[in-house]
Amino acid sequence: MSVLLQKLAGGDRRSIGKSEEVVALVLADPARLSAVFDGMLSGDPLLRMRCADVVEKVTAQWPELLAPFKAKLLKQVACLEQQEVRWHAAQMFSRLDLNKRERRTVFKMLTQYLTDESRIVKTFAMQALADIAERDEELRPDIIKQLKKLTRAGSPAMKSRGKKLLAKLDTA
Repeated sequence: MSVLLQKLAGGDRRSIGKSEEVVALVLADPARLSAVFDGMLSGDPLLRMRCADVVEKVTAQWPELLAPFKAKLLKQVACLEQQEVRWHAAQMFSRLDLNKRERRTVFKMLTQYLTDESRIVKTFAMQALADIAERDEELRPDIIKQLKKLTRAGSPAMKSRGKKLLAKLDTA
């Protein structure tokens, strides 16, 4: 196990451990991102969760670092059922340059995420769907329909986020 992954291992799921330290190390040396990205596919759910947190935070600052990992994110990481990985994957989808086929794949994944038990997963999936709707005229009507439904029937956070997303899409 790499030194970075060792920093992320151990403890319990209520803590992000040394995630912030690892974010700083990866930002200082982006070549380290590969080891952390691969940690999202670990057999250890705690390590997967923390690696997803680090990759999401790093790519929030430098979205272009995610490009080499696009296929692995779409075909492996996004298929994991762990809620912490899903909500970070949903955030990362918007940072990718997706072709039409990939947007449809992500649309299907996010639609599946909307059935997750986690409200956080659902809320981040809503945001990612709205981001896709801004770039894809064909998917836009279906996404708006889903967002309207979730805005009526979802949790308070989903209702609030849905209203903001729909208002933004009406003006986009």
